[in-house]
Amino acid sequence: MGKIERLQQSYKKFIEIPWKSDIAPAQRVIFCVYDEHEERSIRAKIDEFELATKQANHRWILFSLTNTFPEWLGCQKYAKSYFNKPDIITQILPQYPLYIKQKFEKFINEKSPDENTVIALSGVGSLFGLIKVKELVDILAPLTKGRLVIFFPGSYEGNNYRLLDGYDGWNYLAVPITANKEF
Repeated sequence: MGKIERLQQSYKKFIEIPWKSDIAPAQRVIFCVYDEHEERSIRAKIDEFELATKQANHRWILFSLTNTFPEWLGCQKYAKSYFNKPDIITQILPQYPLYIKQKFEKFINEKSPDENTVIALSGVGSLFGLIKVKELVDILAPLTKGRLVIFFPGSYEGNNYRLLDGYDGWNYLAVPITANKEF
């Protein structure tokens, strides 16, 4: 059995466990951690995670972060200037998480997730170098009534998450699910 299949099995076992309803938003976050080289395979097999979720009698909706940065940057009044001088993007970059939050809130309003819904986030690797995943989780977790599942290309070791293994990570309360060990 390959790494992706083991990750799917670990996820399936975890998502079948009855959910507690009286837990903090940070405790409703689940990180499916996988090697960054497996990103394309994960995306190709994301339906398997959806199937496991539905078999556990939970609802599934998928929110992609992949194109949020180019969409946001393209909407900026001075977008052409930012493309000509990318180093000045740092001046407006703090507004990017707010754009994601607004887009996520609109998504939630359209999809109407409840306490029995998994909201899966894909495209987290596209945030690399722009914002920290922890910052995004801190914004989105309180908006999620059910579970927030984050497909995380990187590593997890000793309660430390590292996106794309590119820089020092952070410690977070989320439940980690990996191919190497079950939650």
